[in-house]
Amino acid sequence: MMGQLDGTGMKRLHRAWRQRTEGRLALVLDNVANPFNVGSIVRTAAAERVDHLYIGGGTPPSHAKVNKTALGTARYLSWTMFESGVDAVEAARADGYQIIAVELTDTAAPLHEISMEPDVAVVLGHEDRGCTTATLAASDTIGFIPQLGKVGSLNVASAAAIALYEVRRRSWSRT
Repeated sequence: MMGQLDGTGMKRLHRAWRQRTEGRLALVLDNVANPFNVGSIVRTAAAERVDHLYIGGGTPPSHAKVNKTALGTARYLSWTMFESGVDAVEAARADGYQIIAVELTDTAAPLHEISMEPDVAVVLGHEDRGCTTATLAASDTIGFIPQLGKVGSLNVASAAAIALYEVRRRSWSRT
C-alpha cells in the first residue's frame, strides 16, 4: 500500500537528491515588485536549494508580506539587494555564474535547448515589464519557456519554478 512519506522519509528522499546534484544555482530578480510573487519565488528557491538571491530593485525577502507566501523559508536563503538588475547580474557573474535570463524576446531560445554550465544564475524580470533591456544585454543568453495555450506569458513565480527545476534537472542528467 502506498502512503505519504513521514518526516524521516522526506529527509532521506531529499538527501538522496542533494547527493546527486552538482553545481551552484542562483537567482537574479530584476525589479520583481509584488511581495506575494517574491514570497512564492523565495519558497521555491529554498525548495530547490538556490545558493544566493541577487535582487536588483523590487521587493526584498525581508518584506512582511513576502513571508505570508514564503512561510518563513527566506531564512534558508542568502540574498543581496542591488540598485538595479544589471548590478545584480554583474555581481552574479563576478561570483562565477553563467547568466541566463528568462524572457520572451525574438532572440530567445527554448530554455531546454540552452547549453548550461554547472553554475547558473537564472534572471527573471518585473511582473508586467519583464527584464529591462539593460539586464537582458548584460545576460549571457536569453531563454524562454515554451507555452502551448492561448495565454501569452506565465506568472513570474511560475516561470521561476519551471526555470529553477530545469537547471536542477540538467544537473541530475549529468550525473
